[in-house]
Amino acid sequence: MGLVVSTLAALLVSSCGGGGGSQEEEQADTTTAGGGEQASEVALDAALEQSFEESDAPGVVAAVQTPQYTWVRALGVADRTSEEPMTPDVHHRIGSVNKTFTISLLLQAADEGLLSLDDTIDRYVEGVPNGDEITLRQMANMTSGIADYTSNERFGEDLGSDPQRIWRPEELVRFGIADSPAFDPGTEFQYSNTNTVLLGLVLEQVSGEPIGELYRERIIEPLGLQGTSFPDQADASLPEPHAQGYSLLAWLPVEVDPGEPVDVTDWSPSEAWTAGAMISTVEDLLAYGRVLGSTGEGLLPPEQQAERLDSFVSDVPPLNQPPLNGDLAYGLGLENDHGWIGHNGEIPGYNTNLFYHPELDAVVAVEVNSEISSGGCPEDMPTMTDGPLSIPCADPADRIFRALAEALGKPAPALGP
Repeated sequence: MGLVVSTLAALLVSSCGGGGGSQEEEQADTTTAGGGEQASEVALDAALEQSFEESDAPGVVAAVQTPQYTWVRALGVADRTSEEPMTPDVHHRIGSVNKTFTISLLLQAADEGLLSLDDTIDRYVEGVPNGDEITLRQMANMTSGIADYTSNERFGEDLGSDPQRIWRPEELVRFGIADSPAFDPGTEFQYSNTNTVLLGLVLEQVSGEPIGELYRERIIEPLGLQGTSFPDQADASLPEPHAQGYSLLAWLPVEVDPGEPVDVTDWSPSEAWTAGAMISTVEDLLAYGRVLGSTGEGLLPPEQQAERLDSFVSDVPPLNQPPLNGDLAYGLGLENDHGWIGHNGEIPGYNTNLFYHPELDAVVAVEVNSEISSGGCPEDMPTMTDGPLSIPCADPADRIFRALAEALGKPAPALGP
């Protein structure tokens, strides 16, 4: 299931209708430009409008921040039923971007001597196959061989039958353990949400604090992220304002054909826990993305940040094989996609991209209230019936991010066939 899907998953596959024009009033309020930057903003407008139309998504908030200007746009609708327009201030489920927060906590814990990245998982959690060989570092960079619980068919059946179920992280982990090992530790790359849920359990164990408190005390408050939160396991609501989230349930490992997009806004985020349950706003993502991809100031000590930015792995299968050929790398809770450093995220009904480019000193954040792919997708991946088929298959936030990256002069082309 694509509950919290990485860029890699989308790229290996490929490369509701919304619509609506740009919100001119919001543009006037949120956009500031300096000097001769107007031409680049025009290019960003055009790239967003075309890629949003191709995505066939209900709505989008997209933002770019450089040292010269901050550009923010909202297109489409926040609610397909009422046709309420999308606005830049919505709270949004950020899916796997949450992983960057979790691994930041892991690095903080290592810096404080609470654990070592070279510790094996069996020191903290019993019953993990190869647990005496798998290190916390391998779990953070997805080379552990621990299978992804979201791909387990039984998990998919249980989730589809009871979307409001409150999952305990130990339950999620058991599904991943049941299908493990996928390979010997350190020999391959496989994106697995089980890794990050396990690391959440480790962090609670060594700190003696609930993970939500760790996020708040150590990242959210120090960085002043006023619209960011980690929801209580029993609370499926989103703060106001928020957009409704829509899905065709394509990520379930069981066959489901709802016909029309399903409103999954209030599905329990406990199914993702430390792998993808967090909520944020585009304003917060811009601030966090810059810290995450550059100096790490307020997030990590310089030594830890340097280690993280030097941690990218691309020399193991399938990262070093076609179609990727080393152009996509994964490190300690971070992706490096053609020089863009950050992460993407999916959770039912919501799709996010957050990336920073060091040469541009630019952050790009994209929030879409649907994770429904568009384009010439495989037959087993449902898309909107009126969507364009003559373009490569892509998730909506991924498609829009790549269009904006190209407009900024640092393309991150899709790596699929």
